[in-house]
Amino acid sequence: MVCWMCLSASKRVVGTLNEEKEGKMRGRKRDKIYLDDLRVMGVVGIFDWEKDTKKEISISYEIDHDNVSAAREDVIEATTDYKAISKSIMQLVEEKQVCFSRDVCRKDCTEVVLRDFDVNWITLKVSKPGAIRYSKDVGVIIERSKLDYE
Repeated sequence: MVCWMCLSASKRVVGTLNEEKEGKMRGRKRDKIYLDDLRVMGVVGIFDWEKDTKKEISISYEIDHDNVSAAREDVIEATTDYKAISKSIMQLVEEKQVCFSRDVCRKDCTEVVLRDFDVNWITLKVSKPGAIRYSKDVGVIIERSKLDYE
């Protein structure tokens, strides 16, 4: 089932993100850091039976990273601390009583990462492995930038 409101909102955000990415990339290269399939236990779903127990949630993300500056300065502080970002995301998901995967993406995790870390944009994928029989997983992918939270 497709959430048309989410799809419509995502198209508007993607347009903004693409424009922002292009603006930042003109004249210089931008690098990305990604993390794939971080497994976290959390309560996710809309039905009462889904809220009874914690289930495995898969989280993947991609963030901007200026590797050129980090390499030039040659100090760990100039890099993006993806371990701290991952821990922050895990803590949010594990502590939340009940969440919907789109809420985890849209508000909680993306907002915290963009606010607390030197990151300009994030693409976040939250999925529920095995939620639909005969499929690997189902979930949402949401892109946000700092501009979305100003």
